Amino acid sequence: MLKPDPFLISLVCTVILATVLPCRGAAVPVFQDLAIAVIAVMFFMQGARLSREAVVGGLVNWRLHLAILLCTFALFPLLGLGLHALFPNMLHPSVWLGILFLCCLPSTVQSSIAFTSIARGNVPAAVCAATTSNILGIFITPILTGLVLARHGTASGQGGVVAIMLQLLLPFVLGQVLQPWLGKWAHRNKRLLSMTDRGSILIVVYTAFSEAVVQGLWHQMPLSQIGLIMLADSILLALVLLITMSGSRVLGFPREDEIAIVFCGSKKTLASGVPMANVLFPAATVGLVVLPLMIFHQIQLFVCAVLARRYADAWERRQESEAL
Repeated sequence: MLKPDPFLISLVCTVILATVLPCRGAAVPVFQDLAIAVIAVMFFMQGARLSREAVVGGLVNWRLHLAILLCTFALFPLLGLGLHALFPNMLHPSVWLGILFLCCLPSTVQSSIAFTSIARGNVPAAVCAATTSNILGIFITPILTGLVLARHGTASGQGGVVAIMLQLLLPFVLGQVLQPWLGKWAHRNKRLLSMTDRGSILIVVYTAFSEAVVQGLWHQMPLSQIGLIMLADSILLALVLLITMSGSRVLGFPREDEIAIVFCGSKKTLASGVPMANVLFPAATVGLVVLPLMIFHQIQLFVCAVLARRYADAWERRQESEAL
Protein backbone atom coordinates (compact mmCIF):
# COMPACT_ATOMS: atom_id res chain seq x y z
CA MET A 1 0.00 0.00 0.00
CA LEU A 2 1.34 3.43 -0.95
CA LYS A 3 1.90 5.77 1.98
CA PRO A 4 1.35 9.52 1.64
CA ASP A 5 4.58 11.46 1.13
CA PRO A 6 5.18 13.75 4.17
CA PHE A 7 6.92 16.29 1.95
CA LEU A 8 3.96 16.53 -0.41
CA ILE A 9 1.68 16.97 2.59
CA SER A 10 4.00 19.75 3.77
CA LEU A 11 3.76 21.40 0.34
CA VAL A 12 -0.03 21.36 0.48
CA CYS A 13 0.03 22.82 4.01
CA THR A 14 2.45 25.54 2.84
CA VAL A 15 0.11 26.51 -0.01
CA ILE A 16 -2.80 26.64 2.47
CA LEU A 17 -0.74 28.79 4.85
CA ALA A 18 0.18 31.16 2.01
CA THR A 19 -3.50 31.34 1.06
CA VAL A 20 -4.68 32.14 4.60
CA LEU A 21 -1.68 34.16 5.81
CA PRO A 22 0.33 35.44 2.83
CA CYS A 23 3.38 37.57 3.58
CA ARG A 24 2.64 41.24 2.88
CA GLY A 25 4.21 44.65 3.12
CA ALA A 26 7.61 44.84 4.82
CA ALA A 27 7.76 41.02 5.13
CA VAL A 28 7.85 40.54 1.35
CA PRO A 29 11.47 41.65 0.68
CA VAL A 30 12.59 39.72 3.79
CA PHE A 31 11.08 36.47 2.49
CA GLN A 32 12.36 37.14 -1.05
CA ASP A 33 15.94 37.61 0.25
CA LEU A 34 15.54 34.55 2.47
CA ALA A 35 14.38 32.49 -0.52
CA ILE A 36 17.46 33.53 -2.52
CA ALA A 37 19.74 32.68 0.42
CA VAL A 38 18.29 29.22 1.11
CA ILE A 39 18.38 28.35 -2.60
CA ALA A 40 22.08 29.26 -2.75
CA VAL A 41 22.81 27.15 0.35
CA MET A 42 20.83 24.22 -1.07
CA PHE A 43 22.78 24.20 -4.36
CA PHE A 44 26.07 24.67 -2.48
CA MET A 45 25.33 21.56 -0.41
CA GLN A 46 24.29 19.64 -3.53
CA GLY A 47 27.71 20.39 -4.98
CA ALA A 48 29.40 19.34 -1.73
CA ARG A 49 27.50 16.02 -1.63
CA LEU A 50 28.03 15.00 -5.25
CA SER A 51 30.65 12.33 -5.83
CA ARG A 52 32.66 13.05 -8.98
CA GLU A 53 33.62 9.38 -9.26
CA ALA A 54 29.94 8.36 -9.52
CA VAL A 55 29.45 10.70 -12.46
CA VAL A 56 32.67 9.89 -14.35
CA GLY A 57 32.37 6.15 -13.70
CA GLY A 58 28.92 5.85 -15.22
CA LEU A 59 29.51 7.82 -18.41
CA VAL A 60 30.72 4.77 -20.35
CA ASN A 61 27.18 3.67 -21.31
CA TRP A 62 26.77 6.64 -23.63
CA ARG A 63 23.79 5.26 -25.61
CA LEU A 64 21.69 4.92 -22.47
CA HIS A 65 22.64 8.37 -21.15
CA LEU A 66 22.00 9.98 -24.54
CA ALA A 67 18.55 8.35 -24.65
CA ILE A 68 17.69 9.67 -21.17
CA LEU A 69 18.96 13.17 -21.92
CA LEU A 70 16.99 13.29 -25.18
CA CYS A 71 13.84 12.25 -23.32
CA THR A 72 14.44 14.87 -20.62
CA PHE A 73 15.48 17.84 -22.73
CA ALA A 74 14.00 17.13 -26.20
CA LEU A 75 11.00 14.77 -25.99
CA PHE A 76 9.34 16.56 -23.06
CA PRO A 77 9.59 20.09 -24.59
CA LEU A 78 8.31 18.83 -27.96
CA LEU A 79 5.33 17.14 -26.29
CA GLY A 80 4.64 20.25 -24.21
CA LEU A 81 4.66 22.48 -27.27
CA GLY A 82 2.46 19.97 -29.09
CA LEU A 83 -0.13 19.93 -26.29
CA HIS A 84 -0.15 23.72 -26.21
CA ALA A 85 -0.60 23.89 -29.99
CA LEU A 86 -3.57 21.48 -29.80
CA PHE A 87 -5.27 23.02 -26.74
CA PRO A 88 -4.04 26.63 -26.42
CA ASN A 89 -7.10 27.85 -24.50
CA MET A 90 -7.47 24.89 -22.14
CA LEU A 91 -5.37 26.43 -19.36
CA HIS A 92 -4.61 29.88 -17.95
CA PRO A 93 -1.63 31.43 -19.86
CA SER A 94 0.61 31.39 -16.76
CA VAL A 95 -0.29 27.74 -16.16
CA TRP A 96 0.75 26.92 -19.72
CA LEU A 97 4.04 28.64 -18.91
CA GLY A 98 4.30 26.26 -15.96
CA ILE A 99 3.63 23.22 -18.16
CA LEU A 100 6.28 24.31 -20.68
CA PHE A 101 8.75 25.16 -17.90
CA LEU A 102 8.14 21.73 -16.37
CA CYS A 103 9.05 20.16 -19.71
CA CYS A 104 12.44 21.91 -19.68
CA LEU A 105 13.51 20.71 -16.22
CA PRO A 106 16.09 17.99 -15.49
CA SER A 107 15.23 14.59 -14.03
CA THR A 108 14.94 13.84 -10.32
CA VAL A 109 17.77 12.04 -8.56
CA GLN A 110 16.42 10.19 -5.50
CA SER A 111 13.14 8.89 -6.89
CA SER A 112 14.64 7.94 -10.29
CA ILE A 113 17.26 5.80 -8.55
CA ALA A 114 14.79 4.39 -6.02
CA PHE A 115 12.25 3.29 -8.64
CA THR A 116 14.99 1.84 -10.87
CA SER A 117 16.22 -0.18 -7.90
CA ILE A 118 12.72 -1.42 -6.97
CA ALA A 119 12.12 -2.47 -10.60
CA ARG A 120 15.46 -4.39 -10.71
CA GLY A 121 16.94 -2.06 -13.30
CA ASN A 122 20.43 -0.70 -14.00
CA VAL A 123 21.00 1.27 -10.78
CA PRO A 124 24.58 2.50 -11.49
CA ALA A 125 23.41 3.89 -14.83
CA ALA A 126 20.41 5.52 -13.13
CA VAL A 127 22.69 7.16 -10.56
CA CYS A 128 24.91 8.56 -13.30
CA ALA A 129 22.07 9.57 -15.63
CA ALA A 130 20.00 11.34 -12.95
CA THR A 131 23.06 13.12 -11.56
CA THR A 132 24.26 14.17 -15.01
CA SER A 133 20.78 15.41 -15.89
CA ASN A 134 20.72 17.61 -12.79
CA ILE A 135 24.16 19.07 -13.47
CA LEU A 136 23.42 19.76 -17.13
CA GLY A 137 20.01 21.12 -16.18
CA ILE A 138 21.65 24.08 -14.46
CA PHE A 139 23.00 25.08 -17.91
CA ILE A 140 20.34 23.66 -20.23
CA THR A 141 17.07 24.49 -18.44
CA PRO A 142 17.34 28.31 -18.55
CA ILE A 143 18.43 28.27 -22.20
CA LEU A 144 15.81 25.70 -23.18
CA THR A 145 13.14 27.59 -21.22
CA GLY A 146 14.01 30.75 -23.11
CA LEU A 147 13.75 28.95 -26.47
CA VAL A 148 10.48 27.19 -25.60
CA LEU A 149 8.85 30.30 -24.16
CA ALA A 150 9.99 32.35 -27.15
CA ARG A 151 8.18 29.78 -29.29
CA HIS A 152 5.23 30.20 -26.94
CA GLY A 153 5.42 33.96 -27.39
CA THR A 154 6.70 34.78 -23.90
CA ALA A 155 10.06 35.60 -22.38
CA SER A 156 11.35 34.39 -19.03
CA GLY A 157 12.17 37.12 -16.54
CA GLN A 158 14.88 38.23 -14.09
CA GLY A 159 17.94 37.87 -16.24
CA GLY A 160 17.51 34.19 -17.14
CA VAL A 161 20.86 32.54 -17.64
CA VAL A 162 22.87 35.18 -15.74
CA ALA A 163 20.64 34.85 -12.68
CA ILE A 164 20.91 31.04 -12.82
CA MET A 165 24.70 31.31 -13.00
CA LEU A 166 24.91 33.62 -9.98
CA GLN A 167 22.24 32.09 -7.74
CA LEU A 168 22.48 28.39 -8.61
CA LEU A 169 25.61 27.48 -10.59
CA LEU A 170 28.13 29.52 -8.59
CA PRO A 171 27.09 27.99 -5.22
CA PHE A 172 27.06 24.53 -6.83
CA VAL A 173 30.59 24.98 -8.22
CA LEU A 174 31.84 26.25 -4.86
CA GLY A 175 30.32 23.17 -3.23
CA GLN A 176 32.13 20.95 -5.74
CA VAL A 177 35.44 22.75 -5.09
CA LEU A 178 35.04 22.12 -1.35
CA GLN A 179 33.69 18.57 -1.84
CA PRO A 180 36.97 16.86 -0.78
CA TRP A 181 36.63 18.54 2.64
CA LEU A 182 32.84 18.62 3.03
CA GLY A 183 31.84 15.44 1.17
CA LYS A 184 32.23 12.97 4.03
CA TRP A 185 30.44 15.26 6.48
CA ALA A 186 27.60 15.76 3.96
CA HIS A 187 27.17 12.01 3.48
CA ARG A 188 27.14 11.40 7.23
CA ASN A 189 24.38 13.99 7.59
CA LYS A 190 22.25 13.04 4.58
CA ARG A 191 19.01 13.05 6.57
CA LEU A 192 19.67 16.46 8.10
CA LEU A 193 20.60 17.95 4.71
CA SER A 194 17.54 16.37 3.11
CA MET A 195 15.39 18.11 5.72
CA THR A 196 17.10 21.46 5.10
CA ASP A 197 16.69 21.02 1.31
CA ARG A 198 12.98 20.41 1.76
CA GLY A 199 12.69 23.28 4.21
CA SER A 200 14.33 25.55 1.61
CA ILE A 201 11.77 24.51 -1.01
CA LEU A 202 8.91 25.17 1.43
CA ILE A 203 10.23 28.70 2.05
CA VAL A 204 10.41 29.36 -1.71
CA VAL A 205 6.91 27.91 -2.24
CA TYR A 206 5.48 30.02 0.59
CA THR A 207 7.10 33.17 -0.81
CA ALA A 208 5.92 32.44 -4.36
CA PHE A 209 2.37 31.53 -3.41
CA SER A 210 2.05 34.48 -1.05
CA GLU A 211 2.81 36.81 -3.95
CA ALA A 212 0.42 34.87 -6.18
CA VAL A 213 -2.39 34.98 -3.60
CA VAL A 214 -1.95 38.73 -3.15
CA GLN A 215 -2.17 39.05 -6.96
CA GLY A 216 -5.47 37.09 -6.95
CA LEU A 217 -4.29 33.55 -7.69
CA TRP A 218 -7.41 31.72 -6.53
CA HIS A 219 -9.70 34.14 -8.37
CA GLN A 220 -7.87 33.16 -11.57
CA MET A 221 -7.69 29.45 -10.67
CA PRO A 222 -11.10 27.74 -10.26
CA LEU A 223 -11.24 24.05 -9.29
CA SER A 224 -11.93 23.15 -12.93
CA GLN A 225 -8.46 24.52 -13.82
CA ILE A 226 -6.85 22.29 -11.17
CA GLY A 227 -8.59 19.32 -12.78
CA LEU A 228 -7.37 20.37 -16.23
CA ILE A 229 -3.79 20.72 -14.92
CA MET A 230 -4.02 17.17 -13.56
CA LEU A 231 -5.31 16.00 -16.93
CA ALA A 232 -2.54 17.77 -18.88
CA ASP A 233 0.15 16.46 -16.51
CA SER A 234 -1.25 12.92 -16.73
CA ILE A 235 -1.33 13.00 -20.54
CA LEU A 236 2.24 14.28 -20.64
CA LEU A 237 3.50 11.59 -18.27
CA ALA A 238 1.56 8.80 -20.04
CA LEU A 239 3.00 9.80 -23.43
CA VAL A 240 6.57 9.91 -22.10
CA LEU A 241 6.23 6.54 -20.34
CA LEU A 242 4.78 4.96 -23.48
CA ILE A 243 7.50 6.40 -25.74
CA THR A 244 10.39 5.55 -23.40
CA MET A 245 9.13 2.00 -22.85
CA SER A 246 8.43 1.18 -26.48
CA GLY A 247 11.41 3.15 -27.80
CA SER A 248 13.84 1.31 -25.51
CA ARG A 249 12.62 -2.02 -26.85
CA VAL A 250 12.74 -0.92 -30.49
CA LEU A 251 16.32 0.31 -30.01
CA GLY A 252 17.32 -3.02 -28.48
CA PHE A 253 18.20 -1.90 -24.95
CA PRO A 254 18.34 -4.75 -22.40
CA ARG A 255 15.59 -4.88 -19.78
CA GLU A 256 17.76 -3.31 -17.03
CA ASP A 257 18.63 -0.34 -19.25
CA GLU A 258 15.00 0.02 -20.37
CA ILE A 259 13.98 0.42 -16.73
CA ALA A 260 16.61 3.12 -16.16
CA ILE A 261 15.46 4.97 -19.29
CA VAL A 262 11.78 4.74 -18.30
CA PHE A 263 12.27 6.01 -14.75
CA CYS A 264 15.03 8.56 -15.33
CA GLY A 265 13.58 9.83 -18.61
CA SER A 266 10.05 10.39 -17.30
CA LYS A 267 10.86 12.32 -14.11
CA LYS A 268 10.98 16.05 -13.50
CA THR A 269 12.63 17.53 -10.44
CA LEU A 270 10.63 19.55 -7.94
CA ALA A 271 13.71 20.17 -5.77
CA SER A 272 15.54 22.10 -8.52
CA GLY A 273 12.44 23.24 -10.41
CA VAL A 274 11.00 25.49 -7.71
CA PRO A 275 14.27 27.41 -7.15
CA MET A 276 14.80 27.76 -10.91
CA ALA A 277 11.28 29.12 -11.37
CA ASN A 278 11.95 31.61 -8.59
CA VAL A 279 14.99 32.84 -10.52
CA LEU A 280 13.57 32.75 -14.06
CA PHE A 281 10.08 34.22 -13.62
CA PRO A 282 8.66 37.43 -12.15
CA ALA A 283 7.47 37.05 -8.54
CA ALA A 284 3.84 37.68 -9.52
CA THR A 285 3.75 34.59 -11.77
CA VAL A 286 5.93 32.07 -9.90
CA GLY A 287 3.01 30.63 -7.91
CA LEU A 288 1.05 29.78 -11.05
CA VAL A 289 4.16 28.56 -12.88
CA VAL A 290 5.14 26.00 -10.21
CA LEU A 291 1.60 24.68 -9.68
CA PRO A 292 1.73 22.22 -12.64
CA LEU A 293 5.14 21.00 -11.43
CA MET A 294 3.86 20.34 -7.90
CA ILE A 295 0.91 18.37 -9.28
CA PHE A 296 3.10 16.50 -11.80
CA HIS A 297 5.46 15.54 -8.98
CA GLN A 298 2.66 13.84 -7.07
CA ILE A 299 1.33 12.05 -10.17
CA GLN A 300 4.78 10.81 -11.24
CA LEU A 301 5.48 9.36 -7.78
CA PHE A 302 2.18 7.47 -7.68
CA VAL A 303 2.29 6.16 -11.26
CA CYS A 304 5.97 5.20 -11.18
CA ALA A 305 5.58 3.42 -7.84
CA VAL A 306 2.90 1.21 -9.39
CA LEU A 307 4.97 0.70 -12.56
CA ALA A 308 8.12 -0.19 -10.60
CA ARG A 309 6.18 -2.79 -8.64
CA ARG A 310 4.91 -4.33 -11.90
CA TYR A 311 8.46 -4.50 -13.29
CA ALA A 312 9.63 -6.14 -10.04
CA ASP A 313 6.79 -8.68 -10.12
CA ALA A 314 7.64 -9.59 -13.72
CA TRP A 315 11.31 -10.02 -12.74
CA GLU A 316 10.37 -12.30 -9.83
CA ARG A 317 8.12 -14.44 -12.04
CA ARG A 318 10.94 -14.77 -14.57
CA GLN A 319 13.37 -15.80 -11.83
CA GLU A 320 10.93 -18.43 -10.55
CA SER A 321 10.35 -19.85 -14.04
CA GLU A 322 14.10 -20.05 -14.68
CA ALA A 323 14.60 -21.86 -11.36
CA LEU A 324 12.14 -24.63 -12.34
